[in-house]
Amino acid sequence: MDKKIIYTKQAPDAIGPYSQAIVINNMVFTSGQIAINPENGLVEAKTIEAQTEQVCKNLSNILIAAGTSLSNAVKTVCYLQNMSDFSAFNEIYGKYFTSKPARSCVAVKELPKGVLVEVEVIATI
Repeated sequence: MDKKIIYTKQAPDAIGPYSQAIVINNMVFTSGQIAINPENGLVEAKTIEAQTEQVCKNLSNILIAAGTSLSNAVKTVCYLQNMSDFSAFNEIYGKYFTSKPARSCVAVKELPKGVLVEVEVIATI
């Protein structure tokens, strides 16, 4: 069983002891991504829409570095700080995840750096 750690400068560095993603058996497992701009390491986006855009771009870049894309996502797990953002989140999420992978979406009390959304992906290569 070969395991490969994925790293790209096109996505934020991990803010803890974990990888951006791991590839094993032609499957990619990303870590949860928040709306950090990889160019400066800051959370610049303030709205759920803008943060979701940044999260999806970060995830897309990680999957590209792993040799796949968002269109090969089979499962996502989405964390929202406020379930009242569900509809606005879905509007942006749907532009990126057009293949409609299986998904869980839950509200959580807090997310790192006070962000509004975090998403992780499992995809095939």
